[in-house]
Amino acid sequence: MELFGTAGIRGDVGDRVTPELALQVGQAAGRDGEAFVLGYDGRVSSPALADAVAAGLESTGTSVTRLGAVPTPALAFASCGRRGVMVTASHNPPTDNGLKLFVDGQEYDGEAEGRIEQRVADAVGPAAWHDWGDTTTADVLPEYRAAVADYAASFGATPTDLTVAVDCGNGMSGVATPQVLRALGADVVATEANVDGHFPARESKPTPETLANFRSFVTATDADFGFGHDGDADRIVLVNGDGDVVHEDTVVAMLAAHYTRAADSSDPVVVTTPNASGRIDERVAAAGGRVERVHLGALHEGVARERAAGGPETEVVFAAEPWKHIHLPFGGWIDGVASAAVLTQLFASEPLADRRGEISERPYRKVSVECPDERKPAVMETVGETLPDAFPAASVSTEYGVRLTFPDDSWTLVRPSGTEPYVRIYAESDDVDSLVDSVREVVESAVAATE
Repeated sequence: MELFGTAGIRGDVGDRVTPELALQVGQAAGRDGEAFVLGYDGRVSSPALADAVAAGLESTGTSVTRLGAVPTPALAFASCGRRGVMVTASHNPPTDNGLKLFVDGQEYDGEAEGRIEQRVADAVGPAAWHDWGDTTTADVLPEYRAAVADYAASFGATPTDLTVAVDCGNGMSGVATPQVLRALGADVVATEANVDGHFPARESKPTPETLANFRSFVTATDADFGFGHDGDADRIVLVNGDGDVVHEDTVVAMLAAHYTRAADSSDPVVVTTPNASGRIDERVAAAGGRVERVHLGALHEGVARERAAGGPETEVVFAAEPWKHIHLPFGGWIDGVASAAVLTQLFASEPLADRRGEISERPYRKVSVECPDERKPAVMETVGETLPDAFPAASVSTEYGVRLTFPDDSWTLVRPSGTEPYVRIYAESDDVDSLVDSVREVVESAVAATE
């Protein structure tokens, strides 16, 4: 598909995600149902794009409930029992925006996105004038925040003795995460909690580098730990009390192990992605479950696949890719606010350091090699031939990119980014730097060969 990537539609508002496109996607999506909820993040361009989406939806006869500026998880929550559109570019720069479509709390799968893309290409127009829909407004935030707090309260212990720092990054988590954690009983110190679509405090993508000031803030405020969010609050980064970023796969391993231990089923399953660390498999196996993988951006499809393939005792208990978690007993969407709430409750019963101490944190690296989008297919075809030749002792899988697994269980994965002009390299090994350097040479040679 040309419109949809691994996380909906995203791009520059000047030449890609324009009001014209938003109108067309609204008209295409409106053919799918009679009732939609519509929300947007705090970006400068989001209200205008939401207006265009609303016009498209209504012109097909659909009724639209406008939620205003909300976190993406709140929009997904409100889409249960109906459909939804979220105007957001998540962690992309402020010049970008995007569109995500939901049905009954889940993002559209590849088949549904293909249907929308085909309708856009076919220039699906409006319904007859007398069949156009109407608009109402609603405030979903109080209900969403209460639902997250009620769900998280069943985990761990009440965090009345914890101080939790939150870096909202001028994004939509500022209207959700601090409020939920306070409702649970934690002492919350929040920074950059004002919503500002220019993202003046830092880049919207939370990384160890962009969270440098926040990491100092965590230690300066003597917080027990802290959370950093992206622009629409679906991503979450965990910082410990010393100001160190906890590896994203360690966070997944902690949550996955808890959900697996708590499962009533004899066959609990965790769904994750090919770039996820083996530490997740280790902790889930120790808790009595198993891990299955699906390609990036398709966690909900992986959950559906495992449910369909499983037996009567199979239960998919948790799904996650780095920084993004689906708390399936709560809902089928990625939810950084729920992650912050659940982790806070868990750390109230067993400190972060103790939970982390149970996990084997083998060295892990991810690097990006520049590659124009149009050259990615040729590059990956070349890598599929040259990378196995460079490492003849490794077993090879090409289901989700090119993944090599070595006799000592170290591994590397090469895959094209679905949202940026890069080919990604992931590796986990006791000698990870050497492995990454060798793999990078192969990938750079493949990119150079396609010039």
